[in-house]
Amino acid sequence: MIVLSALVYLDKRLILLTGLLLVFAHDLLDTVHVPGTGASSVLWSLLHDRSIFRSGHFTFLIGYPVIPWIGILVMGYCFGNFYAPGYDAEKRKKALLSLGLGAIALFILLRAGNFYGEAAHWSAQKNAIYSLLSFLRTSKYPPSLLYILMTLGPALVFLALAEKPLNAFTAKIAVFGRVPMFYYLAHILLVHAMAVVAVVLSGHKWTDMVVSTWVTDQPELKGYGFSLLTVYLVWIVVVIILYPFCKRFDRYKRAHQATQKWLSYF
Repeated sequence: MIVLSALVYLDKRLILLTGLLLVFAHDLLDTVHVPGTGASSVLWSLLHDRSIFRSGHFTFLIGYPVIPWIGILVMGYCFGNFYAPGYDAEKRKKALLSLGLGAIALFILLRAGNFYGEAAHWSAQKNAIYSLLSFLRTSKYPPSLLYILMTLGPALVFLALAEKPLNAFTAKIAVFGRVPMFYYLAHILLVHAMAVVAVVLSGHKWTDMVVSTWVTDQPELKGYGFSLLTVYLVWIVVVIILYPFCKRFDRYKRAHQATQKWLSYF
């Protein structure tokens, strides 16, 4: 967002070109690595190469290298023009559908031959299901070009097909879209609190959830975990619990956004 705040003063075509270049060309840097734990290594990790660094008793992960994410944000800013006041709705739907289907087609083409856009190549597995999973397994940290095409392509198609007047149900769930950052921060707190309760109910100490590595690698938490069905049920419960809080914050945001500019970030 800081980078975008500077780019917005450029010509819109140059902004779009910058976003496209960052998204489509950043995989050329996949083979570039800066070993060690020095400042140059940390800087390169911040830019493109996800890494874990250890210093004394502290361990920190740089999980979101910024180059591709800046490209995605810049492209999103440019695509926002589709929703400018007065923009023809049918023209917008056709543009979104064309872009989405084009992204999906490009993903399939590049992925089928392992041509470009993903460092981890796919390969035929023991059966069709596992081969499909291998085909779809792309890198998110940082997001490869194929990951971006695979996820944003269907999202653009969904936007094109879902643009309809709100009904009783969609009018209610639209509240999450109006307060996305609030929901994101609130759900992290709630899920972590629920995880502490779950670990105690599973026979562990609550302090075992104070981890120094991945949860799955924490020695005290061996055997801890739940089925996929349980995870989906927890997800639904979290959404239901947070709904009234999001609705209340949405009302507050609408009433005070003109005078409290910080609310625009939520």
